[in-house]
Amino acid sequence: MIIGIDIGGSTTDIVGFADNEMLSSLTVRASDPVSSAAGALGRFLSETGRSLSDIATLAVTGVGAGAIGSELLGLPIHRVDEFRAIGRGGVFLTGVEKAVVASLGTGTAVVEVDKGRIAHWGGSGVGGGTLVGLSKALFGVSDIELIAKKAARGHLEKVDLSVGDIATQEIPGLPPETTAANFAKMADDATEDDLAMAVVNLVCQTVGMIAAGAAGATGKRRVVLIGKLAAFPAAEGVFSLLSRLNGLDYLIAPHAAFATAVGAAVEAGGLLNNEKSWV
Repeated sequence: MIIGIDIGGSTTDIVGFADNEMLSSLTVRASDPVSSAAGALGRFLSETGRSLSDIATLAVTGVGAGAIGSELLGLPIHRVDEFRAIGRGGVFLTGVEKAVVASLGTGTAVVEVDKGRIAHWGGSGVGGGTLVGLSKALFGVSDIELIAKKAARGHLEKVDLSVGDIATQEIPGLPPETTAANFAKMADDATEDDLAMAVVNLVCQTVGMIAAGAAGATGKRRVVLIGKLAAFPAAEGVFSLLSRLNGLDYLIAPHAAFATAVGAAVEAGGLLNNEKSWV
């Protein structure tokens, strides 16, 4: 097996491959980098019925990877630069060769991928951590899965001011549902679900426009989106509208929540792109 582990600021993700097929993926809380990585690996082996001796390559990446020594549970570690893991994971899962890859983690990292070349373009402090923090402040919820469920039920028109709300006539290139001002409407009867959708919209729009700037600067037409927030059902509509506005292809990667761990495994294990394995 080839194992990829992404040790993030709040969670640790792990994926495994055998014979170029993705076996499984899971997430554990990352209160401590070493214990969360070891716990993720142990749980992965237990759930897949595998053993340490089945692992040929163990790759780690992410902000917590520096806390891991040269071995984990007796296995040698292959360290993968996080930006390379982001880029490799994004294009591997979507099958594209050239793209801007935006990783919506606790914050956001943006990398350019041009065939084999991967370069860090920039990033933002706006990301999943912003989503959780604002949700906690606005309606007292910090569980990311519950936020996703609430956002899927929410109505953006109860919170955000749209172009259709203020324009007296049609504006070419700006659909009526385009956000004119985030949180500028705030109806008195807006619910927690509506607020959750508005927070998702705010964060995803910000990331999407940063990625659009990177795409314009690097001459790319595709933006690949990875990370747990990218996998939110409510995020799909936000990025779909941005595709229409910016003339770019926003692609949410399959298994977006585990894409950086996938990228670590791909980089360390020399995996080949085989789209049928994960789409």
